[in-house]
Amino acid sequence: MNNLILSTHIENLLVARNPRGMQTLQAALVPGYYLRAAQLLLSAKGTVLIGTGFPVAGTYETDGPVGAIALYRVLETLGTTPVLVCGAPLADAIASDFRVHKISVGEPAVSRVEAKNALHHYQPSLVISIERPGMAADGKYYNMRGEDISSACASFDYFLRTASCPTIGIGDGGNEIGMGNVADTLAQLNIIPSATCCDELLIADVSNWAAHGLIAMLSVLREQDMLLGWDNLATLQYLSARGSVDGVSRKNSLTEDSLGSDISEKLIKDLRKLGGFC
Repeated sequence: MNNLILSTHIENLLVARNPRGMQTLQAALVPGYYLRAAQLLLSAKGTVLIGTGFPVAGTYETDGPVGAIALYRVLETLGTTPVLVCGAPLADAIASDFRVHKISVGEPAVSRVEAKNALHHYQPSLVISIERPGMAADGKYYNMRGEDISSACASFDYFLRTASCPTIGIGDGGNEIGMGNVADTLAQLNIIPSATCCDELLIADVSNWAAHGLIAMLSVLREQDMLLGWDNLATLQYLSARGSVDGVSRKNSLTEDSLGSDISEKLIKDLRKLGGFC
């Protein structure tokens, strides 16, 4: 099959469960968004910034960081220098194992300057946001329950709003950075939506899955199985040992949005099959 058809198959697979209405948003997107995003990864040079970390119950959830780490590893393989951008406690938990740029939590007044300074310092060729809370139209941040979580958020929005390079937003509910691209359609969902836009929006039933879908598409373009050897459970164990919680149950468990790692592992196998690698 050609790459556009493959991208469409990936797009359909990643919203097949549809727990939070992502099929509704899919109808508002131009097909081929995984292909276009994978091409952005291929053309990236130098530094790539990856923002992640959604605050839940005083810590961070597993959805987002797992996918960010997967993208980080692949981007290193591509020869770029990925940097994870996040706030505490995630930034402190993983700083000894990854390149991390820490941003302030609960200080919106400094977020624009922080972004400007970081963009000037790193001169990224690509900025990616995966499961980062997106600023709503009123300037605040909300979780899927409609609770104001602004005081717990480190703002990553201005990294995408002011970047001079391409940007990718990844989300699974409507309140994440990038969802401003489909603002009109989001009115159909029970969510206080993000107003922040991006160049290419990727959606999935679980944001981590979007990272795997993007890597699957990239694998075909590179003619190399870049999902081979990915250990989803080990990554969840790594994060759990450092204080992560499931975003739905709010418990320290080896799950992503209440789904066991075996569900993700099957999805990854299905993605590899789509690409012709197994």
